[in-house]
Amino acid sequence: MVTAREIMTRGAECARTTDSLVEVARRMKAQDVGALPICGDGDRLHGMITDRDIVVKCVASGDHPAERTVGELAQGQAITVGADDSVEEALFKMMSADLRRLPVVDGQRFVGVVSLVDLALNLPDDEVGELVGAVSSVPPSN
Repeated sequence: MVTAREIMTRGAECARTTDSLVEVARRMKAQDVGALPICGDGDRLHGMITDRDIVVKCVASGDHPAERTVGELAQGQAITVGADDSVEEALFKMMSADLRRLPVVDGQRFVGVVSLVDLALNLPDDEVGELVGAVSSVPPSN
């Protein structure tokens, strides 16, 4: 069984709830990513923030990103996969929730992210086809 830990992207930088949206957007640009995990003490995962969150929930509302924090946009509980869960479990969770990125946790500690690309490179061809079909029919949510 291939696990989420084996295919995840490691070393993702966390956003903190006190970070301004401008700071986070700059980090996303520098890292060429569209989302960052939101972490608290001990790298405990609080959620994810996406470039789309910043645009839709801040900029489009007429707010200024330098005056808003990550914590103000963070809502709900993050959907995660355990580091030792199978890649099939990660695929199921991503397809069920229409996600393109899935935080990986070891206990409560954030350790990485599984993306669609990670899955596509590590799943059998028939499951990749199912993944592509599901992603193609759903507008991006994160």
